[in-house]
Amino acid sequence: MERNVEELLNDYREKASLYARAKANRTYIEEFKKSKFAILMRQAEKDGFKTGVAQEREASASQDYIDLLDGLKAAVEEEERLRYDMKADEMQLEVWRTIRADERQERKVYGT
Repeated sequence: MERNVEELLNDYREKASLYARAKANRTYIEEFKKSKFAILMRQAEKDGFKTGVAQEREASASQDYIDLLDGLKAAVEEEERLRYDMKADEMQLEVWRTIRADERQERKVYGT
């Protein structure tokens, strides 16, 4: 195996911590998006847009909301990248386990 198992496990632990932070960040942004939308709708009402539909349109079109969506996009991308990196580490660990099991079986069968 290219990497020893200790390096792989250390890397996995580091990624798990980063993944947890990325997931928390994404969740926060998703929840904040609702508050930001309400704030922007209230601002649209103050700006003279009286109907809910007009307020929603203005809130959705605001640069603040678009920037927030860009941030959400980046947060989801980071979370998913870390998730797949962790999956790759898990697969490498499974390969390592399989190799070790094969070696044990071989020693048992051939008595080496």
